[in-house]
Amino acid sequence: MPLKKSDHKTFITIVTYNGMAWLAQCLGQCDNYPVIVVDNGSTDGTVAFIEENFPKVQVLVQKTNLGFGQANNLGIKKALEDGADSVFLLNQDAYLEKRCVESLIAVQEQNPQYGVLSPVHFNGIGTALDEKFLLYLRRYEVDELLLFDAFSAQFGTAYPIDFVNAAAWLISKSCLEVVGGFDPLFFHYGEDRNYCQRVAYHEFKVGIVPAGIVFHDRESRAEQPMVKFSERYYKEYERYLKVDWADVNLQDYSRKIDARIRYLKSKCLRYFLGFNFKMGKDAYRKKQLLQQLKAEILKSRNQNATKAMSYLQ
Repeated sequence: MPLKKSDHKTFITIVTYNGMAWLAQCLGQCDNYPVIVVDNGSTDGTVAFIEENFPKVQVLVQKTNLGFGQANNLGIKKALEDGADSVFLLNQDAYLEKRCVESLIAVQEQNPQYGVLSPVHFNGIGTALDEKFLLYLRRYEVDELLLFDAFSAQFGTAYPIDFVNAAAWLISKSCLEVVGGFDPLFFHYGEDRNYCQRVAYHEFKVGIVPAGIVFHDRESRAEQPMVKFSERYYKEYERYLKVDWADVNLQDYSRKIDARIRYLKSKCLRYFLGFNFKMGKDAYRKKQLLQQLKAEILKSRNQNATKAMSYLQ
């Protein structure tokens, strides 16, 4: 059944960084909506390609890489200034199926409690569900319900979930006015988890709409193995600290974080007394990271607990 025409005004925002491999297909499927691209200092001709081939697209060129969240904040802010009722965030390596956005808008209009809606994520060629998307369905126990409904051909309009990655999000204006934009505490990765935590705190919902489909073209990019005690290892640990401790839903934050610091200090001492210097240094560095982040995380939590257009002003 065709969707009813709506006066709802939606902007698509896309953050680009050296995205030439995907842009023709990504932008080519966004014709029905005004598009704002925030380019994070690409050096591969991305901006020139967009300006030549997609002249209707607004491009906000940045001199440096702002990361995913802060660049999206610029696009969201511009969309709201231009009268958006909702903003659809789309990865540069993702492609919309026809009427994907329309399907999400229709659900959000009828279910305003859903501040964030996501389509179903397939891989880049549409042969299977995106592996990480499937992981989220399983982790948050949505997969069995969806599977049952698929067999009965009786899909619901939306399925609540605690988290789905921000490769394709429809965010309502009412959600943005209360929850705000992405927290600059995060540069890249983790900002979408933090946002979902804040959505729940402010009593909105995150949902998946089976009527919408997006193709996320990332399966060809193999992840590099994590080397324990490497700089990348500690960067990843720092990101997890921010995700866990900046969660505004966490009660009694100060006591719990101080207890965690004491635990790491005790662990460090035990390792050193046992002459396990490698693990002792690891525990010490983790303790130092948490101590250094404590004030910044507290500031983030205080800001995100308020109902305001944080990070979009």
